Amino acid sequence: MGALLELQGLGKRYGAVGNGWALHDVTLSVAAGTVHCVLGENGAGKSTLCNLVNGGVRPTTGDMSVQGTAYRPGSPADALRRGIAMVHQHFSLIPTMTVRENLQLVRRRALGDRLDRIADEFGLAVDPGRRVGDLPVGARQKVEIVKALLPDPDLVLLDEPTGVLDVAEIDALIGTCQAIAGSGRAVVLVTHKLGEVSRVADAATVLRHGTVVGGGLLSEVPVPRLLSLMLGRDAGELDADAASAVGLLPGGSTRGRAGRAGRAGATALSARNVHSGSGAETALGARNVLSVRGLTVHHPDGSPAVVGVDLDLRAGEITGIAGVEGNGQSELVRVLSGALRPTAGTVRLGDDDITSATPAARTRAGLGVVPEDRHREAMVGELSVAENLLLAELGRSGGRFRRRGMLQRAAMDAAAASVIEDYAVRADGPRAEMRSLSGGNQQKIVLARELAIDGLTVLVAAQPTRGLDFGAVASVLARLRGAADRGVAVLVVSSEVGELLTLCDRILVGYRGRLLGPVETTDPTAADRVGTLMTGTAA
Repeated sequence: MGALLELQGLGKRYGAVGNGWALHDVTLSVAAGTVHCVLGENGAGKSTLCNLVNGGVRPTTGDMSVQGTAYRPGSPADALRRGIAMVHQHFSLIPTMTVRENLQLVRRRALGDRLDRIADEFGLAVDPGRRVGDLPVGARQKVEIVKALLPDPDLVLLDEPTGVLDVAEIDALIGTCQAIAGSGRAVVLVTHKLGEVSRVADAATVLRHGTVVGGGLLSEVPVPRLLSLMLGRDAGELDADAASAVGLLPGGSTRGRAGRAGRAGATALSARNVHSGSGAETALGARNVLSVRGLTVHHPDGSPAVVGVDLDLRAGEITGIAGVEGNGQSELVRVLSGALRPTAGTVRLGDDDITSATPAARTRAGLGVVPEDRHREAMVGELSVAENLLLAELGRSGGRFRRRGMLQRAAMDAAAASVIEDYAVRADGPRAEMRSLSGGNQQKIVLARELAIDGLTVLVAAQPTRGLDFGAVASVLARLRGAADRGVAVLVVSSEVGELLTLCDRILVGYRGRLLGPVETTDPTAADRVGTLMTGTAA
C-alpha cells in the first residue's frame, strides 16, 4: 500500500545536547496497512522522532508529509486533525479524575458506544468508573491506548508502550497493532524489544545517536542484524544473561546468581515456605534483615489487595516477586516504602518495627526503594540531576552540602559528576534537568541515589528495568547483583520472568493478593513452575 507518513531529512537541535542534535537527517517511510517499528537504545532519538511527528516539538530541519500532502503540525491537536494520535512513554492522564472523565476530554459524544467498539475490536476493555490514580501502572497504560484510539486515527504512534504491560497485555497489544494495520491504517511502534519486533513488525528503522543506521522490511533484514545495528556491535559480544533477561536473546544455560559460574561461595538456597514464619532455615547462616508478618491491605473500595502476606528478606540474597500486575505487588512495595499504611500486619527492619515509620525514617534505618513509577514517586523532573541524587542530604539542615543554611553547589556538582561518570549516565552535566534525561539514565540516577544510602541493608526495586534498553538493563542488573554481594538484602518486583530467572536466588509469585512459592532459580523447571503459579494452575 502507499506511504501514509514520509519523513525527509528530519532533524531537531537543542543546542547543548551532545553535539547539539537530538535527531539528525532522518528519512523514513511508513506504509499504510503496516506496523513500522523504530528501534534504538535509550537516548537514540526515538521519543524525539515521535514528538516531531505528533507536533509536540517543531523540527529544526527536514520535511514531513501525510498521505502525500505537506505536514508540519504546530501542536498535537493539529496532528490529531490530520489523523495522527500518540501514546506517550510517560502518562498524560489526570490521576484525580476517573477513566471516563479523562476520556471525555477527548470524546464526549457516544463515549460508551465507542468504548464498546474498541473493546470488541481490539480487546482493550477499561473500567470507566475507576479513578486513574488508583489504577496499577499497566491499567493506566491501557487507558492511554484507548484514549489514542477514540478519535479513530489513521496513524497511531506508540512510544515504548509494552514496558508497563504484562505478558497477556503485550499479546493483546500486538493483536491491537495488527488489527489497526489490517484495517488499512498504520502503527509506528517505538521499542527496543526485538522479540516484539519479530512478532508484529512489517518494517523497522534503527536509530543510534540520533541518526538512522539501517533497517528495512523484516522479510529482508534478520533480527540479529537489527540488534547489531542498534548496539553498534556484533550480537555475539553481548552478555548472555542480560540479553536473555530483556528478551534480546534466548535464555542462557544457567539460571539465577547461584547457578552462574564465577560467583564465589554461591550455593542453591534451601526451599522454604516463606509463610511458615519460622525464620530458622537460611542459606549459609544468612540472617533475616527484613520481616513482614500478616500484611493485609485493602483498596479504597474495601476489596483486598494484599492478604495476610509473610515475607523474609535475607542478607546477601536477591528475592524476586513475579506475577501479573494487579495481584498486590504494587501495594506491597508501597507499604514497604512507607507510602501506604497497611490495614493489618507488621514490617520489621532488623530489630525495629517500621510499620508506621515515615519514608525518611526508613531511609535513615537503611531501607532503599526504587518505585515502579519513577516519574511520580522517585524523581523531581524540574530539579537538576545533582539535586535528585542528593535529595535526602538536602532535606537535612546539617547535611554535608549545606553551610550556614546555603547550598554548596560546587560540592554538589562534584559529587554528582562522580556518579554520572561511574554509572555512565548520558547527561549534560550535574545541573541538567532530570526530565531532560532518557528513561534509562533517569533510572540509573534513582538507583545510584538509593544504593548510596548510609548503612543500606535492604533494597526494594520495583520494575527496575521497565522501559530500559539493553545497555541500561545490563547496568541495572549488575548494580543489583553487586549490592547483594556486599550483603544487602535485595527484593526485585518485576513482570519480566526472564529477568528474575537470571537475576534472583529465589522467586515468589504474587497471585490474588498472596505470595506463592518460593521457586529456586537453579531448578531446571523454574520457568514452568513460575508460570503455573502466575496463572493459578499449580497443583
